[in-house]
Amino acid sequence: MTLCPPKDKTINYIEFLVQDISQSKKFYGDVFGWTYTDYGPDYCEFNDGHMTGGFAHGTPVSGGPLVVLYGSDLNAMQEAVTAAGGEISKEIFDFPGGRRFQFKDLDGYELAVWSET
Repeated sequence: MTLCPPKDKTINYIEFLVQDISQSKKFYGDVFGWTYTDYGPDYCEFNDGHMTGGFAHGTPVSGGPLVVLYGSDLNAMQEAVTAAGGEISKEIFDFPGGRRFQFKDLDGYELAVWSET
């Protein structure tokens, strides 16, 4: 699979500090189908088919930027998040570009998933 080449002034990489890398890999793999490359016990890179990022062992950071993911079926994505142990922080709602929901992952990071419909 070929990733999109880096584009000037766009998100290129996201790194999360997590308490348990294997737990985070399972959560994001189960919900979004991400794949991983391990670089020792304290770091792994994820690949979502579009871009890469990383999980580093450490104390999760409270707050931070809201990472927004795309999902064509919001109801199915919301169910997958809760089935994998995530917590819905904002139920599906409409906004000018479509619909989205927000959730907290297993380390407390808040993310969102959006769709046009």
